[in-house]
Amino acid sequence: MARNLAISLARNTFGRQATRPFATAADSALSTESTDFLKWTSPVPQNYKHTNILAGPETKVTTLPSGLKVATQTVPYAKTSTIGVWIDAGSRFETADNNGTAHFLEHMAFKGTQARSMRQLEEEIENMGGHLNAYTSREQTTYYAKVFKQDNGKAVEILSDILQNSALDERNIERERGVILREMQEVESVPEEVLFDHLHATAFQHSPLGRPILGPAANVQSITKEDLVNYISTHYSASRMVVVGTGAVDHDELLGLVTKSFTSLSTNPTTAKEIAASEPATFTGSEIRFRNDDLPTIQFAIAVEGAAWNSSDAITLMVMQAMLGAWDSSSAAGVNVSTALGQRISANNMASSYMAFNTNYSDTGLFGMTAVCKPEAIEDLCWAMMREFCMLTYSVEEEDVIRAKNQLKASLMMHLDGTGALAEEIGRHLLTYGRHIPKEELFARIDAVNASTVRAAGQKYIYDKDVAIVSMGPTQFMPDYNWFRRHTYMLRY
Repeated sequence: MARNLAISLARNTFGRQATRPFATAADSALSTESTDFLKWTSPVPQNYKHTNILAGPETKVTTLPSGLKVATQTVPYAKTSTIGVWIDAGSRFETADNNGTAHFLEHMAFKGTQARSMRQLEEEIENMGGHLNAYTSREQTTYYAKVFKQDNGKAVEILSDILQNSALDERNIERERGVILREMQEVESVPEEVLFDHLHATAFQHSPLGRPILGPAANVQSITKEDLVNYISTHYSASRMVVVGTGAVDHDELLGLVTKSFTSLSTNPTTAKEIAASEPATFTGSEIRFRNDDLPTIQFAIAVEGAAWNSSDAITLMVMQAMLGAWDSSSAAGVNVSTALGQRISANNMASSYMAFNTNYSDTGLFGMTAVCKPEAIEDLCWAMMREFCMLTYSVEEEDVIRAKNQLKASLMMHLDGTGALAEEIGRHLLTYGRHIPKEELFARIDAVNASTVRAAGQKYIYDKDVAIVSMGPTQFMPDYNWFRRHTYMLRY
């Protein structure tokens, strides 16, 4: 069961259902000056040929009377399909008492239904040569299957069965507690996962967004069948779900299959936006250290509050992330890496690795960097990182922005190589934006970013802003919080 930390470059893409009227609106706007183009709902810029958007692959979307959305994008010559259900529900929508329920429920989905035992479910998937999986994030849960074209109907039927008729057998619940506790132990051995869980906990302390996806061990040991049933009835509602099919799929055929199979979903009218608004995520400048002198290196993360998914600054922060880049000592690039920070770190042997990250949520985000280094290099490394971080607020070269935009577009395209990634993108976009954004429009928005745009975003999100810091290892060598806070508003070097 994979966890979705959303650390990598934000992936955004919009289907023709929304695009055709969008392009028509852009035509009428050509005589006026385009404003706030980076906003998802803004018009296409005057110098952009919107016909390129219309030439993109068509994403068809239909909303059923229940509120359930069905979206498809056919991939020519594909012999396999990815069919999945994206749900606007995750650990953010839990309470302190039932934190971990969403992830626990993901595990229970494959332990049998009222019509199929766990063994029968596994045999059906294996006999088709298919693949069935799920993952939970802080704001979304996904169940998906990869099958041959002729098995699309069976995949829809199985997905609908596990989502509507999960057995939730008491014996399986008890057995799964041990599985999840072992998974938690495995996660604890992955420093990157632990680091970002703690970063959320300190940045969004005392709010649901700061809770871990797996939940605390005490909750895992006490979650009951009633907790799982209540979570399903509250959050697994038709209006908060999107069924997506990509690859060898036909929209009308999939629509018929979904209409036939998804007949008993919850009709709870509460939306994810309403729940999030009742307990908003508040960013808190803070620091947390986990000192362990037995570790040979210090691993740490520094972040400021970032942008929400639908913010006009989301695209700019994606470009800024690419400008800061990433580097690893095992990389063949060495000192020839494209980013100034990577060159400085490599030339001076400051770290074994570093990475910029940009994580978006429905109403906030995290933007920052993480690194691993030896204790004797920590001060020089922190100085170099904060220097490049702060330079985004006042010293930005156009050529660096152009390079970052090209790298970002290449990364987005390479990520979409496959029906699974495409289905994930469509599902996430429909839940987040209400439409699927095609790469042609996304690239136009990326191209609209320039040095001035980056500096403005830097002033808004970095300059003299609170920071959240997490560190693990021999942290006594780490500069204190005030040092980092002071370096968000330093002047020229």
